[in-house]
Amino acid sequence: MTLVSPVADTTSDNASRFVLTVSCPNRPGIVRAVTEFIDTRGCSIDEHQQFDDAGGGLFFLRTSFGGTESRRIDELRREFADEVANRHDMSFTLVAADRRPRIGVLVSKEGHCLNDLVYRWRAGDLGGELAVVISNHDILRPMGEAAGLPYLRIPVTAETKAEAERALRAAIDEHDLDVIVLARYMQVLSDEFCRDFRGRVINIHHSFLPGFKGARPYHQAFDRGVKYVGATAHYVTGDLDEGPIIEQEVIRVTHAYDAAGLARVGRDAEALALSRAVRWHCQNRVVLNGTRTVVFS
Repeated sequence: MTLVSPVADTTSDNASRFVLTVSCPNRPGIVRAVTEFIDTRGCSIDEHQQFDDAGGGLFFLRTSFGGTESRRIDELRREFADEVANRHDMSFTLVAADRRPRIGVLVSKEGHCLNDLVYRWRAGDLGGELAVVISNHDILRPMGEAAGLPYLRIPVTAETKAEAERALRAAIDEHDLDVIVLARYMQVLSDEFCRDFRGRVINIHHSFLPGFKGARPYHQAFDRGVKYVGATAHYVTGDLDEGPIIEQEVIRVTHAYDAAGLARVGRDAEALALSRAVRWHCQNRVVLNGTRTVVFS
């Protein structure tokens, strides 16, 4: 059965350059079928990457291609499904190469990741468009509004979690968000939310997990004399901080770092890992592979 991944187009219905990602059982003729489909439409390939997961028997591919003639994306998807995907039991996405997904950033009190995302967005390096900042506090409102972004506060308490999540869903619909980024958002999302938005919610956490769980992880790391500080960006699932990993960053430290120094380095690692993960996701470079990912970086 062919699966067309749910990807919203934020560009027009017509485009001349496209990005195709594919995952399917590994079998002969897949690359030939894809390249022939592209060639028969008078297009040429700009970039092509593929991966054979020998252990899982799966094949993954990402290719960007285009030509001089504009085409309707929905028609091109339909043709690819009929001529290629159905024959090879493929799941695929096909989007305009200039598509820029709309990003909602969820924050609590720490602003380093939001600040980094805003900078890269303004520089044109994020791969998507920041659309709104959502928080359970007002502390980062000046940062969000200074960037010209709507800032929505949704308070969360133990008694109002369900109500807050309904408000979050409404905000996602209102701002037509494609991607939700948890930029140090210190609230746990429900299993139902994680299922409904599978592959669309990206989180960042310090890589001391699961070794240093709970509060004050950098103080725990200092007490243990760690030599590396790291961070992990991953898709959110119902299993807390155990979703498919997109990117990790590590920075070497020495005995001279105190807990505050480790936290400072950790913030750098978090911002780097998160921005890469968001950019690669927006560029359709990440394909889910069960509990893992294939990243065509």
